[in-house]
Amino acid sequence: MCRLCDPKRPQLPCPTRRDFLTASAIGGAAATLGLGSTRTAQAQTVAASTLPEGLGTPGRRVLIKGGAVLSVDDAVGNFAVGDVLIDGKTIVEVGANIDAPDAVQIDAAGKIVMPGFIDTHHHQFETALRSQLANGILINDGRPANASNYYETILQGFSMVYRPEDVYINELFGGIAQLDAGVTTVMDVSQIHHSPEHSDAAIEGLRDAGRRGVFGYFEGWGDRAKYPQDAARIKQQYFSSDDQLTTMVMGGEIYLPGYEAAWKIGRELGLPIALHVVGTFGMQPTFDELGAAGMFGEDNIFIHMTGMSDDGWKYAADAGAHVSLSVPIEMHMRHGTPPIQQAIDLGMDMSLSTDVECTMTADFFTQMRSLVTLQRMFANEKALSGQEYPELMTTMEAVRQATMGGARGLKLDRKVGSLTPGKEADIILLDAEAINVAPLNNVPGAIVTLMERTNVDTVMVAGEVKKWKGQMMGFDIDRLRGELEASRDYLFEAAKIERNLFA
Repeated sequence: MCRLCDPKRPQLPCPTRRDFLTASAIGGAAATLGLGSTRTAQAQTVAASTLPEGLGTPGRRVLIKGGAVLSVDDAVGNFAVGDVLIDGKTIVEVGANIDAPDAVQIDAAGKIVMPGFIDTHHHQFETALRSQLANGILINDGRPANASNYYETILQGFSMVYRPEDVYINELFGGIAQLDAGVTTVMDVSQIHHSPEHSDAAIEGLRDAGRRGVFGYFEGWGDRAKYPQDAARIKQQYFSSDDQLTTMVMGGEIYLPGYEAAWKIGRELGLPIALHVVGTFGMQPTFDELGAAGMFGEDNIFIHMTGMSDDGWKYAADAGAHVSLSVPIEMHMRHGTPPIQQAIDLGMDMSLSTDVECTMTADFFTQMRSLVTLQRMFANEKALSGQEYPELMTTMEAVRQATMGGARGLKLDRKVGSLTPGKEADIILLDAEAINVAPLNNVPGAIVTLMERTNVDTVMVAGEVKKWKGQMMGFDIDRLRGELEASRDYLFEAAKIERNLFA
């Protein structure tokens, strides 16, 4: 039985994973489930009929024509009306009026053309638990209302009962959902490595979504967990080449025993080392000790960085480490005040991340808005009280953190993050004529202050179209949603947690 099959529904045929991933399966799979001709499948079919063939293949030249081009590259510049020329998976030219008669054209009039968003920290295995912890905080503070909290409810409750098939469908669906929202790259922080089979399923789900993915190999629990030693096998089996969409990062949580081995293995394998850095977990002394011992480097990705000492910040900045911020989650779940200004003042590389959908959306427009409004709130409060205040963050700076900031953090800036000739074509087209945006007066302003996921019209990864005219391509969304719901039902039952829609 395949890992996507629900044992409670033995009458269904046992599909292979690839059955879910081909455009031709849309109608057939829906009919098999008795779904008939759904509106989703019909819309996908209509959109697919207008999609040029061969996009993303070597020698296939594509000209994105007549959009408002936001390159996020000062050397390239921006164009009120401009073009982007792609050859296969590579951007070859960005300009005001490119002549390429041999290229198939994509009409971008009324659209903003920009690099895809890059999420540097997302726990995709929790997709089936969306909104379950909407009112929760990070750890139990002793109040009855906070008994349902992230550490106990999610990590020590739900996650313990995941099967490999649950990991796969959660990873896959979460990845597709973010593609739909214009997030073309993710670092998946998969703290679900209870066995090598769980690890393999996480990688397969990440890869099968078809976007650029960084597999974050973090911890697991139980007798069959092989973290961190299994990192060598995983890297050799799945990440032996740098010329692929999926790459690897080593997780090394300093609040867990044995983190030293994870750091050692990660660096021996040449992998970046990522970890959550949260004062709530009492990790400041260990963090400062590591910094003082010279253990930090440019290969470190520090997630959150809330509640850390001035010394800790200096060690991180001096080492050239990267900071990944999850601003809405940090505010909502009591991680501590998002340290936006600290990172800015120290000149540190900074990126945005969505963290956990059990509590907050993985939509990147929410991330950018939260970043810019919170930084400005603190600065404005100082200004109103007559104090010296820092420069107000601009919407363009928020866009940079959501694109190039993430690319630098994941060591992918030579490949993606901007519309730069020679980089791979991870590109999104945003509808600037939609009712919530028109008329367009300021491109970064419209992106950060007005837009949301329905404005994402087209998404390309390495030149291949993943979303076209508002429709995801190549996935039977209805069937995948059904499999995710079946996983959800199993997880609640196995974890012995009641699913109450109004609790």
